[in-house]
Amino acid sequence: MTTSGTTQLDNPLLDFSGLPRFAAIRTEHIAPAADALLAENRALIEKLTLKDTLATWEAFVTPLESANERLGRAWGAVSHLHGVLDSPELREAYNANQPKIVQYYTELGQNLALFEKYKALAASKEFATLSLAQKKVLENEIRDFRLSGAELPDAQKKRLAELHEELAALGTKFSENVLDATNAFSLYVEDHAELAGIPEDVLETARNAAEKDGKPGWKLTLQAPCYYPVMQYADNRALREKLYYASTTRASEFGPADRDNGPLIMRMLEKRRESAQLLGYKSYAEVSLVAKMADTPKQVLDFLDDLAKRAKPFAERDWKELQAFAAKELGLAKVEAWDAGWASEKLRQQRYAFSDQEVKQYFPEPKVLDGLFRLVSTLYKVSFEPEAAETWDPAVRFYRILDAAGAVIGRFYLDLYARETKRGGAWMDEVITRRKLRDTVQVPVAYLICNFSAPVGNRPALFTHDEVLTLFHEFGHGLHHLLTRVDQLGVSGIRGVEWDAVELPSQFMENFCWEWEVLEHMTSHVDTAKPLPRELFDKMIAAKNFQAGMGTVRQLEFSIFDMQLHHDFDPAEKKTPLDLLEEVRDRVAVMRPPSYNRFANSFSHLFAGSSYAAGYYSYKWAEVLSADAYAMFEENRSVATGVLDAATGARFRDEILGVGGSRPAIESFKAFRGREPSVDALLRHNGMIPA
Repeated sequence: MTTSGTTQLDNPLLDFSGLPRFAAIRTEHIAPAADALLAENRALIEKLTLKDTLATWEAFVTPLESANERLGRAWGAVSHLHGVLDSPELREAYNANQPKIVQYYTELGQNLALFEKYKALAASKEFATLSLAQKKVLENEIRDFRLSGAELPDAQKKRLAELHEELAALGTKFSENVLDATNAFSLYVEDHAELAGIPEDVLETARNAAEKDGKPGWKLTLQAPCYYPVMQYADNRALREKLYYASTTRASEFGPADRDNGPLIMRMLEKRRESAQLLGYKSYAEVSLVAKMADTPKQVLDFLDDLAKRAKPFAERDWKELQAFAAKELGLAKVEAWDAGWASEKLRQQRYAFSDQEVKQYFPEPKVLDGLFRLVSTLYKVSFEPEAAETWDPAVRFYRILDAAGAVIGRFYLDLYARETKRGGAWMDEVITRRKLRDTVQVPVAYLICNFSAPVGNRPALFTHDEVLTLFHEFGHGLHHLLTRVDQLGVSGIRGVEWDAVELPSQFMENFCWEWEVLEHMTSHVDTAKPLPRELFDKMIAAKNFQAGMGTVRQLEFSIFDMQLHHDFDPAEKKTPLDLLEEVRDRVAVMRPPSYNRFANSFSHLFAGSSYAAGYYSYKWAEVLSADAYAMFEENRSVATGVLDAATGARFRDEILGVGGSRPAIESFKAFRGREPSVDALLRHNGMIPA
């Protein structure tokens, strides 16, 4: 189908009657859909800003929300495909149309006439009759108009719009560079002896990849299902160093200049700083925190520094133990960055007498999914059923969620396996958000995306326990979106939730992966079908906080670097982001990477878009909330149900998952917990204070 022959009726991106029609979407649909929706929305806005359009919810807010939802759903499908099914053609179409979308939302946020309508509604008699959720929507809109520069002079509005467009393009280019640099590396190994220690299922996948390329031997890549097992298990130190160097120099000056993210980072920092100062703030971090639970960068840095002081003694102990073990047992006079994962695995096996690979055999994908669904069903009185739907890859599955009465309350896509066309990591995103329509309620739909190893031959995919944690984490995000009871689009599900609280439901779910009453129902040895032995589970629990100190300070290193980078770092001065990162490491880190390490160049959380920019601390901030919330399940543990207390689960759904962004996150937490959050549960869960 050509662009010129595409009509709205032909274009699947303009069909909002149901789920996205992935099998029908083509690159030539993107520009016509974007142009049509943008034209419709601008015409509507012109009408809504007329003096005779009443500043009421039904006459003004509802039609604007509906128009923006259509645009969001269409562009959301395009953005999703760009992330999971990238191709040169799709990338070109995405990059050609993204500036139009960014420009529209910038115009929207700077439209003073719209802003005045929202303020008029907030000041009207109708405001008192609105629901709490509607009032929160208005409060957020007024805040966001100010943050978008609606009150700025025209010249500054224009400059802010330019900055937003440039930042969006830079973020996309950053992400593409990381993906391209990841895919550009491959190492073919013909001598099996060089691969000693690497698990057999990883080698089988590598052998199949080499055969697909018409090469002998095994193909090693930087994709997570290959890279991490090599770094953890390969006895060949030179091989580990080679992959480590390739991974940590991705998208840097050590590769092709057109894939170097270093200059992009500096440009993004300059433009973020300028945009913040246009709005009257000192730094981008100050702007970022306006819509978060934390109030100031200093409050965040104090929180992180306090955690660092508590965690660093444990990290130093972990590091000394690892060095001593490596010298005595492994013959390593010095533990380098490419040795740490391997040496740690050897120490863990010696200390606790099990390996991740041994545990992995008990987590075949079908059993894990059954156990996950069983857990959620027990806590929240819902059930799951597979359902047919168009998808972007044959391996993607689709499910519906039903309440106790059998009514469908949500649906989700599950895309578990790594592909070369798919960006790394794991994430949840919304497809459709719950909202009240005239005669019904729109059912929410989510994407749940991971990058695990695919099944090999007739055997199911096997997950490490860390991968099970990842799956539960993303499912927690999904439940936040899918189990909402809020009907107002702007605060339904994860919408309107402060970013430093949005990880609460996801990190909360990870805790269940350490409970026997959960794992005993979601394990089955791939060969013998026997459940996970209690003895092996007890070893896992004993090893749960293995090197927790090192893991904590590593996360704090990233968080402090991010906050300082976006608050008191000046891109115009001589200091570089790498210099700043080294200063942070001086204070926090116990293991130092080699000088060539360019971690920031693939730190997509901060630079591939801006969701976590000046917000990476959210993981630790929300972990305090999630650990304390989970502690209530521990306190209500019983002989009959263990931690799977349905009454506590119902309360968690009612006060956390169900309310979405309709009230401040701290109010939701206190409504569930009955008090302010405490850091004690987090420290206890990490073995830093006595249980």
